[in-house]
Formats: sequence, structure tokens, C-alpha cells
Amino acid sequence: LDRSTREIELGLEYGTPTMNLAGQSLKFENGQWVAESGSFTGDRREMQRLRKRNQQLEEENNLLRLKVDILLDMLSETTAESHLMEKELEELKNRSRRRR
Repeated sequence: LDRSTREIELGLEYGTPTMNLAGQSLKFENGQWVAESGSFTGDRREMQRLRKRNQQLEEENNLLRLKVDILLDMLSETTAESHLMEKELEELKNRSRRRR
């Protein structure tokens, strides 16, 4: 039997896999579980709130990364200045010792 005949005679046409999880209908399409249209209507506000909160957290994270970069630059600059000052001080000490 060819495939289409087997499906008809043996009832092997299953269609799209679906499931109901916590009152929300999901279907398996293109290798992923997706919500069937209208199944998340009660949670639409919650989804919008979570998306907005996620965006706020991403923006805050970006700002914090920028601040860390600035602080690291400041630390590098201060460290370099400190090393230069230590070197100058050492040179002055050496000059002072030679004069004695």
C-alpha cells in the first residue's frame, strides 16, 4: 500500500499534535510548540507587563555595563598615573641620594 492509502485505510492521519497545558492550547508547528490563537487572551496584559519589565531590565543592564566600562577606564587611568608618580618619586629619591 502506498502512504496515502495506508493513512486512509488504517487511520494514520494524525494531524498537528496539540496539547492543553494549564488551560492553554498549544500546537506543534515547524519543530516548536506555539500557542493556538486566542488561547492566551486572559494573559495578554501579563505578557505585555512582562515584556515591558524585560525591556526595562535590558535598558538598566546596558546602563550598568556602560558604567562599569567607565569605571574600568577611570581605574586604568588612575593606576597609570599612580605608577608614573611612583616612578617620579623614585627618581627624585635617587637624585637626592647622589647629591649627598
